[in-house]
Amino acid sequence: MNRYRDLFAHTATAAAVLMLATAVPAGAQAQVNSKWITIVTSAEPPNLDGCMSTNTFQSLVIKHNVVETLIEKNATDGVLRPRLATSWERVDDSNWRFKLRQGVTFHDGTPFNAQTLKRSLDRTMSRDIVCGDRTKFFNDLLIEVTPVNEYEINIKTARPESILAMRLATTAIVGPNTPMDKLTAAGVGVVGTGPYVFDSWQTGQQIALKRNEKYWGAKPPVEGVRYLVRSESSVRAAMVEVGEADMAHAIAEQDANKPTDFSYLNSETTFLRIDTMQPPLNDVRVRMALNYAVDKKGLIGTVMPKAAMVATQIVIPAIPGHNHNIDKNPRPYDVAKAKQLMAEAKAAGVATDTEITLINYPTNFPNAGELMESILTMYKTAGFNVKMISVEPGQYAKWNIKPFPEGRPPTLLLTAHDNNNGDPIFSMTSRFFCEGRSSTICVPELEKEINRAIGLDGAARIAGWEGIFKTVHEEIVPDVMLHHMVAFTRVHPRIVYVPDIATNAEIRVEDIRFK
Repeated sequence: MNRYRDLFAHTATAAAVLMLATAVPAGAQAQVNSKWITIVTSAEPPNLDGCMSTNTFQSLVIKHNVVETLIEKNATDGVLRPRLATSWERVDDSNWRFKLRQGVTFHDGTPFNAQTLKRSLDRTMSRDIVCGDRTKFFNDLLIEVTPVNEYEINIKTARPESILAMRLATTAIVGPNTPMDKLTAAGVGVVGTGPYVFDSWQTGQQIALKRNEKYWGAKPPVEGVRYLVRSESSVRAAMVEVGEADMAHAIAEQDANKPTDFSYLNSETTFLRIDTMQPPLNDVRVRMALNYAVDKKGLIGTVMPKAAMVATQIVIPAIPGHNHNIDKNPRPYDVAKAKQLMAEAKAAGVATDTEITLINYPTNFPNAGELMESILTMYKTAGFNVKMISVEPGQYAKWNIKPFPEGRPPTLLLTAHDNNNGDPIFSMTSRFFCEGRSSTICVPELEKEINRAIGLDGAARIAGWEGIFKTVHEEIVPDVMLHHMVAFTRVHPRIVYVPDIATNAEIRVEDIRFK
């Protein structure tokens, strides 16, 4: 089967190259001579609201291009560095002081200062709108922002918080004319302070940014950037090969066969999120059976990259608190065990023949569709009553973020979770709190343990997280963990750009150079 898949992929790529090369050679030549660049991605963002800058497809366009954070985290060494804040210090257990960069203006000409910063943070933290920057990184923590003077603010946390600076490295700042009570709609731009200004959005076609000539920092070489969407990996790769694009984001391994292709570790973990609120998925035996029925190792090197790793927990091994002991003894592929557990559940009165819906998100990452087709076959082999539906980004958000659809069936949702922010808290509160934005579980004792770990520092904090991951893996089983991922990006020879762990969700155009 893999031989035919590879043959098909090769043929499709060749056809795409031929089609592009014959149809648009003049455009390709213009691209080579331009100071603008073109980046081709797999899906169009549902909106460009600045407070959704942690969502992958929004982040790819706006994060540190149009909108900036107070602090930025270096992808290579994890060090926190100044951006819109020039310095910060923890005054006491609950108070932090931030000095702000002077001489910065938003793209609409409004000054950046303590008042405009407060308004942006208040908007992000408001419960009136669902901001991803809040629900992912501040859902468990209330903050009070108070200007001290024009270029200094105090942030008071509702409880002692040692990683506030790390949290703020994830939170984008938007202009004060952004509506407080609603997210910006598709087709509408965002006002930030970054090196690029929103130019235009032709929905379904392209998004364009142009260089901010009044930027407070160094002027970047790239004058503007166009983002195009092509769902097929082979087409994205082909567009770079013939000069129609400068970068193809997240291409599949089978398409990464040129010297211009980069492979790199990213921070994503893929898994099937189990809706534990719906029977029969509310029975732990059924959830364990779903895990035993998937050949995670067998998927590596076939539909998943050869360098991918079997995942046992939601954060990558580099994050302090990841429990490495679990990795030494992952739950194996065992169809007989899966059938045994289902039989035990049935004998106890669980309706194990209930139909379960697998929700596929084909543009989530390369080969996501092939992955889900393989898993569907595995579940049918193990005797599960399953069907599969495929969704686009806008539909996916309805299943991934509360409120979930009413009257929904029992579901397994294909998810790719990104955590390169240095601490498990950025994964745990949104996924495992009863009120977490993506949570399909409610275990008060687990929530209590998470809150306890949040209040710890150093070795005690790491040990606390390790214990929580052990409980989640052995007792709760809220997910079918799949793989820690690698990614592939094709870069045109006319530019200089080296992808890193952040590239999966963030491409800083200011870092791109021309040869």
